Amino acid sequence: MNHSTQVFPAIPTQLTGQTLVSHAGLSVLTSFLNALDFRSLCEDRFSQFVPASATHRPGKILGALALSLAAGGEQATDIDQLRAAPDLFGPVASDATISRFMGRIKEQPEAFSYGFATMTRSLRSKVWAAAGPRNPARLATATNPLIIDIDASLVHVHSEKESSAGTYKGGYGFSPMIAMADYGKAHGTGEVLAVQLRPGNRGANSAKSHIEVLGQALAQLPDDFYDEHGNLVGEKILVRTDNAGSSREFLHHLDSLGIQFSTSYSLPVIKERFVRWIDEKKYWEPALTADGQQRDDAWVIDASKVLELKDYPPGTRIYLRAEPLHPGAKANLFDTDGNRVTAFLTNAPRFNVAFLDARHRARGRCENRIKTLKNAGLGKLPYWSFAANQAWADLAMFAVNLVAWLQLAVLPGGHKASVWDLKRWRYRLFSMAGKIVSGGRQRKFSSQVRPLSLRPTSFLLLPA
Repeated sequence: MNHSTQVFPAIPTQLTGQTLVSHAGLSVLTSFLNALDFRSLCEDRFSQFVPASATHRPGKILGALALSLAAGGEQATDIDQLRAAPDLFGPVASDATISRFMGRIKEQPEAFSYGFATMTRSLRSKVWAAAGPRNPARLATATNPLIIDIDASLVHVHSEKESSAGTYKGGYGFSPMIAMADYGKAHGTGEVLAVQLRPGNRGANSAKSHIEVLGQALAQLPDDFYDEHGNLVGEKILVRTDNAGSSREFLHHLDSLGIQFSTSYSLPVIKERFVRWIDEKKYWEPALTADGQQRDDAWVIDASKVLELKDYPPGTRIYLRAEPLHPGAKANLFDTDGNRVTAFLTNAPRFNVAFLDARHRARGRCENRIKTLKNAGLGKLPYWSFAANQAWADLAMFAVNLVAWLQLAVLPGGHKASVWDLKRWRYRLFSMAGKIVSGGRQRKFSSQVRPLSLRPTSFLLLPA
């Protein structure tokens, strides 16, 4: 008699009668918020958005919404996953209470935006100070500045919402402009500094939008980026963008602030002799991989002496990169030798061609952050009001940053979870089940699994 091999182990399932708490791993984030004194900070910033006698205070409402988004929620009603475990998360506001809270935000959008911006800046300053030697502000120098990535994305909606419009891809929705801090894989995965919700018909190459979202991002940086007179120390910051950020207006704005930039650049139509010069790879030097290893099939070169740049900030240089065409890619005028040629502009004080190219190509990490931001709530804007949807986008940003701050200030240096995506945190920690155990006049959280070797019951944030 033949026995077929089963796809998965056949493990019997039976009810034990025990009361388990789903998403008990979120206690790591609740303890983290308590260590940040989140409740009192929210009470100071948002007390006008709830009645004075209200049971559910702003800190509990915003904290519960952020936890719900971090755990995988997509709508405000998904907060019910916390409501189902009152022993672990305490009393949770009803859907009607949250609806009234968002309604008050719709009536006072400027007050909420200012309060939220100052709150996140205060929290960021506290977390970065607690990071000690990994503090991104302390590590930022003119030669190794803090990198701020700016990029636009599309959020499609399937119903009429305020200020939604058609997109260039034929869809309908919004085109948010996002600013993100990238402080390298060795110190976490980076975080989101600002999200500016815009109508879907707004172009990605708008210099005005770039300047506005940059201003919001700079306002989020701790005091270490400002001198004793409150002036920005721009040399410690580098702004990195794609082609949409290479407008002269935006680059001149960066130059006026003393900020470094590295932006992709669309090569203009040039003479045939320049194309032939590109083919001569003997003038080029090998490119580097993301790990700093030399590549044999990619080259970079400083073309500032060959390509003249007009009306750009002083000190702007242009660099070219050549690498084999990807399978299926169509060659253009510059790809005469089977290599794709791209360019980027920079005014950085460093002149190592391969290093500058590798640093600019690391801009691809911001695409992962945008994907994570959409998975944390930005991908589905639940309200009709534009102001309420902007507040929802801010909450999604806060949920993403909670995990980023946890990686930066709590995890030990070099821990493998310091580069985990939000989805992996959900699957490996946040969705972990546990049991509330009472004994000795105390209530404790009990679990048979200790992922990450963290103690989720307590945090102590102190500057190093």
